[in-house]
Amino acid sequence: MARPRISTGTGDDGMTGLLRGERVLKSAMRVHAIGTVDELNAILGVVLSGEGLPETLRTPLERVQRALFNVGADIAAPDMQSHRLSAVFIGELEQWGVAMEAALPSLSEFILPGGSRIAALLHQARAVCRRAERWIVGLAQEEPVNPEVRVYVNRLSDCLFLAARMANHVVERPENKFK
Repeated sequence: MARPRISTGTGDDGMTGLLRGERVLKSAMRVHAIGTVDELNAILGVVLSGEGLPETLRTPLERVQRALFNVGADIAAPDMQSHRLSAVFIGELEQWGVAMEAALPSLSEFILPGGSRIAALLHQARAVCRRAERWIVGLAQEEPVNPEVRVYVNRLSDCLFLAARMANHVVERPENKFK
């Protein structure tokens, strides 16, 4: 029986390959971290393809998608001397976050995820980002991980929260405050 050329069959035994060719179980913490970062990137792809995305969010989110490939590569190749993700990426996130925060009304109450479809998807992305962070932190306790990766993913979840608020703000959708 034929299978698609993309299917190598090498993962049929529950193992997968990392960037350097090392084979590990698909249930390994490192693979969970990589997979969750990939899931986050896929959600951002949905956000970017959706109608109603404020143009002010498009370019930063596209930059985040590219940075997430660097995050995944750094997780998949822990022994590399030079990391792909650097403090430059963290600085970009922080600048984006400061700009969004300045444009939004201050927040004095908890808000529930939701509002516009784009905002809801950004809240989902934030939650997946936090899960990726948990996997990365757990992995870093056992194996080497570029420390910038942890910082980047932590800052990213904050920016995704602000981006969700910004998406609602731009379309004048009120935030659903938790009472």
